[in-house]
Amino acid sequence: MKPLSKTGSDLLLLITAIIWGFAFVAQRAGMEFTGPFTFNACRFLLGGLLLIPIALAQKPKQFSKFQMQYSVKGGIWCGLLLFGGASLQQIGMIYTTAGNAGFITGFYVVMVPIFGLIFSQKTRLNVWIGAVLALFGIYFLSVNENFTASKGDIYVFMSAFIWAFHVLIISKYAPIGNAIVIAVIQFIICGLLSLTFAIFSEPIIWDGILKAAIPILYGGLLSVAVAFTLQIIAQKNAHPSLAAIILSTESLFAVIGGWLILNETMTYRGILGCSLMLAGMILAQISIKSKKNSAL
Repeated sequence: MKPLSKTGSDLLLLITAIIWGFAFVAQRAGMEFTGPFTFNACRFLLGGLLLIPIALAQKPKQFSKFQMQYSVKGGIWCGLLLFGGASLQQIGMIYTTAGNAGFITGFYVVMVPIFGLIFSQKTRLNVWIGAVLALFGIYFLSVNENFTASKGDIYVFMSAFIWAFHVLIISKYAPIGNAIVIAVIQFIICGLLSLTFAIFSEPIIWDGILKAAIPILYGGLLSVAVAFTLQIIAQKNAHPSLAAIILSTESLFAVIGGWLILNETMTYRGILGCSLMLAGMILAQISIKSKKNSAL
């Protein structure tokens, strides 16, 4: 496969963000009929199974033993992180809106460059300022006048930290490994772990799964099989921090989807919080661009 250009990678990441943004609506709707682990088990196993034929259609001889070992290792790590992030996020969706979940999840955009310090990646002052602005944004979005936060927002906030590591791990393994193999392995691992937790922690009702069929299909086919795979392919040729920034626009599409489909509204306090979060994300983006330009 011919490597994507920078513009092509950015376009794929934007498409991924749009799909994920509207996926928050599907996830919120699915919670009306199933438990969080059941919903995730269905959508991730469906997404993984849909990609298996594509993975098998590839010619194994084209890939070295090292590349395949790297792909398997990357898929396992990504699968574990995917399970943690998706589980916390899906549990949070029970108690919060699609718009709130989308914006709070977007906090990982400023955590990626900060966590990148672990991998000896430099983080500039703009990113730290952006992180502070985003934290203030989350405060106004999630904490009310009584200084209490929604339980759902707290779960989603915790998931943002895991998503940040997920982006970094993909950026580590995707350039060398096989994107489809990594995707299949991470989806199957996440799906099986979700199914295991569902069996022991919540009732699995077939009628509820049927009623949630459309959200599950959207989540499995588009959000999982298509979007997560596009993310891995795109990040073969994208800076991890810039990838996180583009992907974080899913928060805008989550709000749009929640407004159009679920009739969700946002208070002035919430709008202020979203504005501060966006300001933090833009500052991080300016930092990356200036860093790239200085290297030219």
